[in-house]
Amino acid sequence: MDTYLTVTSARAVREYAGRPLPADAVQRILEAGRVAGSSRNRQPWRFIVVESPSLRERLAEAVSAPANVRGAALVVVIAMHGKGPTAFDAGRAAQNMMLTAWNDHIGSCPTGLRDRDAVVDLLDLKEDEQPMIALSFGYPARTRDPLRLEAVEWIERADRKPFDEVVERV
Repeated sequence: MDTYLTVTSARAVREYAGRPLPADAVQRILEAGRVAGSSRNRQPWRFIVVESPSLRERLAEAVSAPANVRGAALVVVIAMHGKGPTAFDAGRAAQNMMLTAWNDHIGSCPTGLRDRDAVVDLLDLKEDEQPMIALSFGYPARTRDPLRLEAVEWIERADRKPFDEVVERV
């Protein structure tokens, strides 16, 4: 898929079909996060794939949208360590993973952490690590074909502020 079409057609997916993801797709998603750029190339992240059903259920109780975690085929928590723009670096890795997934017609949704301390304990994070976000992935319950529209049509359908309201040239 064209990168611009991938970006313009991607939407948060919160309801999944319940089908497993192919191992090669999961590998690509995780690799896309791993190769994301980071400040001074420190790569201050760890991607924790939550596979255990009991851990996943406990994680669901600690996030802002439990259904996202419960229904997903793949759940990844991004944990960051160190100082500097770690939130920005986590966002870069997350966006890489989400766009790579969408390129394979796999939906995703970032989910905030309601109880960070519980996530730290649950995932046995190191003393200098902080959980930043949980990402859920899976095939959408409602099939979405990004190729059915042109990028400009996806943009027109997006619930976004007008271009001139967010872009300022000085």
